[in-house]
Amino acid sequence: MTAAASYIVDLAARGRHHFFTEEAAVALGSSIPAVRAALRRLKARGEIADPFRGFYVIVPPEYRRFGCLPADQFVPQLMEHLGEPYYVALLSAAELHGAAHQRPQGFQVMVKTNRRAIECGGVRVQFVARKDMASTSVVEAKTQRGFLRVASPEATALELVGYAEQSGGLDNVASVLAELVEAIDPDRLVSECGRSPIAWVQRLGYLLDRTEHRDLADKLAPSVCARVKDVAPLVRARSRSGAPRNERWRLAVNATVEPDR
Repeated sequence: MTAAASYIVDLAARGRHHFFTEEAAVALGSSIPAVRAALRRLKARGEIADPFRGFYVIVPPEYRRFGCLPADQFVPQLMEHLGEPYYVALLSAAELHGAAHQRPQGFQVMVKTNRRAIECGGVRVQFVARKDMASTSVVEAKTQRGFLRVASPEATALELVGYAEQSGGLDNVASVLAELVEAIDPDRLVSECGRSPIAWVQRLGYLLDRTEHRDLADKLAPSVCARVKDVAPLVRARSRSGAPRNERWRLAVNATVEPDR
């Protein structure tokens, strides 16, 4: 067994499944170029992967077919390494909260500024930017490698509506919401609405009505009445000209929403 192979076996035995080029060089007493060459050989054998330059993960046998660790098992460590706040969002967050209507094509992570997606074997991490993400309520979910920051069910509901294009469109959002409501606390949802764009609240209320969750929608109606000044389009990118109006939510209904049953 090579020194590099022994190094990753020792790390895994101590419960650690990530490391950096520089610390491997120190541990092995080798130069950076020599360590990179050794790590390339381990990567070719599928024993490690590098989702980000200089950041490696150890891939146990059960995940070798993916060519990487699952995203939830390395994203917290990677984001700590990058010094960036994050939380799991949108369809990935909904799935963690029990609403797995449609598995996302990539693991969706909210960050402050745009960042390119990560491709690691068959694992994809998609980053979505939200400047005011610090105000979003989050919860912690336990994984095999530690804890993961996840948007709360209430914040997830609002962000699914706010980022509908990244969530499979409004039809899919409505379908996911129909499952997610079981995890939503009505009072916490009202509080979260106060920290979100009012157009998101209008659209969410409309979709809750469409999915026959009127009791939860009724909780949002007072906030809309108090805050709304203008009619918002149901779909932001479409024209509202000639679209029928929904007076309860002050929306121009410029799309037909058909949630799956």
